[in-house]
Amino acid sequence: MKSFYEKKNKLPAAEKKLLNFIPVASNVFFLFQLLLSVLVFSACHPATADNNSGNNYTKADSLAYTNYKNYCAGCHGGNLDEFIGNKWEYITESSPMADLIQNGQSDIGMPAFKKTFSREETEQLAAYIEKINMGTLKPPEPGETAGANTAKTNYFVKTVVSGLDIPWGLEFLPDGSLLIADKPGKLYRFTTDEKLVEIAGLPKIWHIGQGGLLDLKLHPRFAENGWIYIAYSYVSDTKPNTGNTAIMRAKLTADKLVNSEILYKGLPATSKAHHFGCRIEFDSQGYMYFTIGDRGEQENAQKTDNSNGKTHRLTDDGKIPPDNPFVNDKHAMSSIYSYGHRNQQGIALNPLTGELWSHEHGPRGGDEINIVEKGKNYGWPDITYGINYDGTIITNETRKPGMEQPVKYYVPSIAPSGMAFVTGNLYPGWENSLLSGSLRFNYVERCEVDNGRIVFSEKILENIGRVRTIRMSPDNYIYITVENPGRVLKVIPAPISSE
Repeated sequence: MKSFYEKKNKLPAAEKKLLNFIPVASNVFFLFQLLLSVLVFSACHPATADNNSGNNYTKADSLAYTNYKNYCAGCHGGNLDEFIGNKWEYITESSPMADLIQNGQSDIGMPAFKKTFSREETEQLAAYIEKINMGTLKPPEPGETAGANTAKTNYFVKTVVSGLDIPWGLEFLPDGSLLIADKPGKLYRFTTDEKLVEIAGLPKIWHIGQGGLLDLKLHPRFAENGWIYIAYSYVSDTKPNTGNTAIMRAKLTADKLVNSEILYKGLPATSKAHHFGCRIEFDSQGYMYFTIGDRGEQENAQKTDNSNGKTHRLTDDGKIPPDNPFVNDKHAMSSIYSYGHRNQQGIALNPLTGELWSHEHGPRGGDEINIVEKGKNYGWPDITYGINYDGTIITNETRKPGMEQPVKYYVPSIAPSGMAFVTGNLYPGWENSLLSGSLRFNYVERCEVDNGRIVFSEKILENIGRVRTIRMSPDNYIYITVENPGRVLKVIPAPISSE
């Protein structure tokens, strides 16, 4: 059975063509997306505010939750977990939550909703979130977690590590221990005797908004050279409160990073607190690829004179490969491998074909899965299947000459993060499948790939939590990291009953 999210080539393009005949902003396309959002959210979250009568939901709470799930869940998650008991960073008595919702805050990627919600609706939404924060109201129950079967295989899920915050990066050391990057700026080694040991020696981490300690990757010949590659957000030495994404490498000795080398710093540094990327991958020739988001300035993605909205390629010691596509363009960043990306947070090498696959966040709708190729332009923001968070149109164009079409796109957004190809044969029927996580809907999507196309997809591990990272272990087990609470999970196959 085809996934509900399977690519429909003509549908969004046709919707956007309707806008050519309608002078008022985006009514038809926006209402269609809104309806899709409600339908898909209802399918993925059977418990809603309407059936939480025992949870003291008022009519205003129910309306606020409906607005939340349709407009806010794509970034903040469907179950409001990140709001429970947290301290507000940008909300004060002089700047209440309703004002933040209405006016937005562009430097942290928060759009303004004053054209979307009335003041009454804004205040209802703010009051609802504050009730969730204080614990006087509970979010809708997400349903059963972690344990399921599909037509292909049975599995159950074991929590391997708990007590984390936002475990973004995960790697497997030869001695059987795990290396974990926690976004607030902590690097841990989880030992074989189940102790969580903090690793010293990190550079200064700019933990702000979507920035922090990000991905980890071992060198393909780690057993020989010991190099660990680390993505993080850096703070500029010359422009206070600005930064971008950086790549470093180091070696691990006695729970401390040594021989550290900064290989790359994205430019320009900006005060924006979102769209840092970042994922790291190596190909079979030993080249290193990494992603940097558009840093909240979408026009950068189409310009090759900056690092943002790009996939980059370097040698393992940080040098520029001589065949990089822009190496002879004096006006371009010579590290660029592909451009026109919004914010890629999943990247994986297809072990059968050597193709580099990635996914990226769209705005409101328009998340994409792509095969990343040298010198190609992936279109953002000149073409997109998404719209702005407040419902306004970014562009009516979904196709242009010289710009790549995605292998698959998602309307509404699933907020993809983490990507891996299944290796080995521990999971019958899942061999060579592409796995990608959903932050918004708390599941993993399994895609069957054939000749550069996705021919089948299904949701697995539903209600597992906000999926941040997916990795295959050296012994071919699937490991997943999730947020709220932060955990490392292991997917263990179970025999299919003959009954």
